[in-house]
Amino acid sequence: METTTIPSRAGADAPEPGTATGLLIIGASQSGVQLAISLRALGYTEHITLLGDEDHRPYQRPALSKEFLQDKVGSESLIFRTNDYWIEHNITLVKGERIASLDSNADGSGTAHGTSGTAYHYTRLALTVGARPRLLEAPGAELDGVVYLRNADDALRLKELAPTTTDVVVVGGGFIGLEAASSLAAMGKHVTVLEYGPRLVGRAVGEETSEYFLAEHRKRGLDIRIGARIKEILDDGDGALNGVLLEDGSLLPAQIVLVGIGVIPNTELGEALGLEVNNGIVVDAGAVASDGTTIVVGDVANMPNPVPGAPTGERIRLESVNNAIEHAKVAAYSLMGRSEEYAGIPWFWSNQADMKLQIAGLSTGFDSTLIRRDSGKGKFTVLYYRAGRIIAADAVNAPLDFMAVKQALAAGKSIDPVAAADTATMLKTLIA
Repeated sequence: METTTIPSRAGADAPEPGTATGLLIIGASQSGVQLAISLRALGYTEHITLLGDEDHRPYQRPALSKEFLQDKVGSESLIFRTNDYWIEHNITLVKGERIASLDSNADGSGTAHGTSGTAYHYTRLALTVGARPRLLEAPGAELDGVVYLRNADDALRLKELAPTTTDVVVVGGGFIGLEAASSLAAMGKHVTVLEYGPRLVGRAVGEETSEYFLAEHRKRGLDIRIGARIKEILDDGDGALNGVLLEDGSLLPAQIVLVGIGVIPNTELGEALGLEVNNGIVVDAGAVASDGTTIVVGDVANMPNPVPGAPTGERIRLESVNNAIEHAKVAAYSLMGRSEEYAGIPWFWSNQADMKLQIAGLSTGFDSTLIRRDSGKGKFTVLYYRAGRIIAADAVNAPLDFMAVKQALAAGKSIDPVAAADTATMLKTLIA
């Protein structure tokens, strides 16, 4: 198929025919948008093309499972920037385009070929392609009422189905599953959560926090099944989903099955370029891939652990808004020829019903914990320690505890566990 040069889809005019954009960012995600914004703030003057495979302007994803699903916010409030911003900052936004192949040169330049037949010539390339939902493997998983919740189209489909639904089965007791389950329950649906593993949010929090959420969600009316195994998703004989059969023989009525069982990093373009791939595309501390030129940012990047004091050589892939933003800032410095390693405290949040979980640090490798609970105020905090030093915290409705631990970790300091056991003592006064 004959190819053409970059079209002007939105934002700034594209480069003249036959010329290359200074930077092609593939992935109009949080990290892609932040990379473009950070580059302009640092004085990057070359043309930028920001390319996404969705037919939407770049938007915020966290609200999809909460406020947007419940119609508390509209779609316009999720949009990152206006078209005027892209025009004023010489950025061409291309929507609804997928890259089929890449031709690269040793100096980092090349051409990306879109499935539309368009050729996107670039001087430098950045991959901010994120991750895709892990698909459910079960008989009946192809039925129309089986949905995922990763992007705006997923959320719109779920909102379309919800009004005529009374029973929802959520597969996966992670953040997305519990957030969506809470939202659907608040909308008057009967919701059952199926968790395959031994506890809720097992990849992100310790046992105490898992047990807390299990008890609190059950109090709020969610039917949560731990260690649940799906045998088959059933239809009514006419192709409409109407239930889920478990291996223990339980039959759950359902008109929607919402799947949230993790994600898979989109490494295909990195593999096509010959980049090192291992649970994501491997990058150095400056977000530069193994070819020495390609920039990789966000959920798809496997990076050196940025936590101060982390073991040398330890690597991690982080799925969070905070990481997308901070990693993009580091990548922008790299593109400007400046060395600025990503060294910071990862933090995460999840709003579930009236419970706001905030996580500071990474609890991997902890050897002891301390629980601070104030049931009267609905506060619950788990402090994680390794060799006597604090390394992380899970704080539910306890923002001051979260901020204190985040501050201590950033300063390379600790919080005495004996003194912290007194819930009347503010943690910030114990940083030492």
